[in-house]
Amino acid sequence: MERIAVNPWDWSVRLGYNQAEMIDGATRQVICAGQTAVDGEGVPQHPEDMRAQISLAIDNLEAVLKGAGLNLSHVVKLGIYATDVDEALKNFDVMGMRFGEYQVAPPMTLLGVTRLAMPGLLFEIEATAAA
Repeated sequence: MERIAVNPWDWSVRLGYNQAEMIDGATRQVICAGQTAVDGEGVPQHPEDMRAQISLAIDNLEAVLKGAGLNLSHVVKLGIYATDVDEALKNFDVMGMRFGEYQVAPPMTLLGVTRLAMPGLLFEIEATAAA
């Protein structure tokens, strides 16, 4: 699979994502449900700690991808939901560290929401992956 970044401007690259990516040669796609900061029993973790919730949500996304034989390098699109966009953006370096390890910057959308599925959750990340 080849990923070709499409960035008519460079401002999004400085923020850690591409405006678009052309994907060539992919033969499989995995659509992941939104992942949050829950443990293996589905119990919310890290109340009021956006940074810890982002990290655990990404851990959970990685676990789902691993179950499909993939990892974060295969993510081609992200949808992110946060109950406090400013707080999420303050902690977005976590996203950069985790995806930067694979040298990918998938296109993403960040939306502010009033709440997520379970009380106490602050951050949710959904992904489309391809291989």
